[in-house]
Amino acid sequence: MAKDPFDDPRLTALGLFVEAHDGVLGELAAVHAHYNLSGADAGVLMRLVRSPGRRLRMTDLAAQTDLSTSGITRIVDRLERRGLVRRELSPNDRRSWLAVLTDTGYQRLRTELRPLLATIQRTLLDPLADAQRDTFLQALRTLRDTLRPAAARVTPTGDHNAPGKPRRHPAE
Repeated sequence: MAKDPFDDPRLTALGLFVEAHDGVLGELAAVHAHYNLSGADAGVLMRLVRSPGRRLRMTDLAAQTDLSTSGITRIVDRLERRGLVRRELSPNDRRSWLAVLTDTGYQRLRTELRPLLATIQRTLLDPLADAQRDTFLQALRTLRDTLRPAAARVTPTGDHNAPGKPRRHPAE
């Protein structure tokens, strides 16, 4: 009897990854919603707070969040209307704009941080043994660097590293 072609460990790996991803995002969405943020809003704010000077070039922010430039513009517009971010002209490239986290945006993240970290700990880290956590983080970095190399190469001022020489985001 021929083996079922859908009984493939690669499909199992993908299914497990998607189910875990969706489960963690669901838990995080509840925390973000409590603080009147969407997951995309929180992701942008978190990228900014963990970047030097709490700022990133708009195109780099788009690359790190895997959004189009128009998509990141819509999110930054929304966050700017709420006073959580502002735009500044890049001092290094007068054609580029930076998204900058405001003090109000920083305080919003500070308020959300404790429940956010508790949720991350409970859903993503506590189920793993210490050795599994280290391996898990290494594996995630490898996947990110392979699948989204632009997210690993950008700098806060928009100066790109040499092609093919990824640099870890300052958030790591």
